[in-house]
Amino acid sequence: MCGRLSIDGLILAQSVKQQLGVPFNPQTNLDLRPTEQVSTLVLSDGQLQQQDCTWGIKPAWSKSLLINAQAETVTEKKTFAAAFAKHRCLVPCSGWYEWRDEGGKRKQKYLFSNPDDQPLYMAGIFYPFDDGAQLVTLTTSPTEQCLAYHSRMPLIIDQADIGFWFQSAPTMLDALLRHPNGMPISIQAS
Repeated sequence: MCGRLSIDGLILAQSVKQQLGVPFNPQTNLDLRPTEQVSTLVLSDGQLQQQDCTWGIKPAWSKSLLINAQAETVTEKKTFAAAFAKHRCLVPCSGWYEWRDEGGKRKQKYLFSNPDDQPLYMAGIFYPFDDGAQLVTLTTSPTEQCLAYHSRMPLIIDQADIGFWFQSAPTMLDALLRHPNGMPISIQAS
């Protein structure tokens, strides 16, 4: 689920600066994959700022790289609870990709994006280390529109809720951990 992102650096830099008043300079990568660097927004000393992270964590108990955590259980799971409490972030992106079985051996790649070409602010948690930060994105139940393509989707934080996302206690965030069904998403074969 959501193992690829689209990052149009120039458009995101302009939009994030205009919307949030934050200098943001992501590298363009229209097919960003786990283990690659992704630019996020974090709250540090009361200010939003850019934090570049490597996408994915590899806990000692896991045989594989973890790139996503379920929003519904993020406060309960040991691997994620402390990071959710102290290290929430947002990944401004141009969109994400999913593949759908179109019959036989053929899978079609689809780009999910904002119909207004504005950034999507994907929810995440990060893990700061001396040699750099690592990131896990959060997923939730899909909207009715996205369900036809995948059983999960990224948790998107509305621009109006960004301050609440960063400044609230984890117990107050339940309403943000699921999508309103009317959330518009543009879906295009890629």
